[in-house]
Amino acid sequence: MTPEKLQFFKEHLITRLNSLIEEANRSVGEFAEEQIMPPDAIDWATEESWRDQSIRLRDRERKLMYKIREALQRIEEREYGVCEVCGEDISEKRLIARPVTTHCIDCKTEMETQERIRGM
Repeated sequence: MTPEKLQFFKEHLITRLNSLIEEANRSVGEFAEEQIMPPDAIDWATEESWRDQSIRLRDRERKLMYKIREALQRIEEREYGVCEVCGEDISEKRLIARPVTTHCIDCKTEMETQERIRGM
């Protein structure tokens, strides 16, 4: 991959990571402010449901932040854009769609097929 393309993906990943960090910081502040108990059971249940959903979302974002950091490390090591399974280059289209991917489309498709077969 050319240095220009690596720089493009690096900047894209850093921007996304910073956005996730800002959102996480904002969420921590919101959780701290929401310590007042709602007046009745229905409001309380609704509030708990929203809080649970928010926590699940934050967990997904935390995992994505980890994957972004891994991708940035692969860029530094000049291993970004190379499939971990077959060693072939991952297509630029795939990297644009999912910049944290570590598998080419063929290997990922095969992995998903095997998962479906084992799941049946």
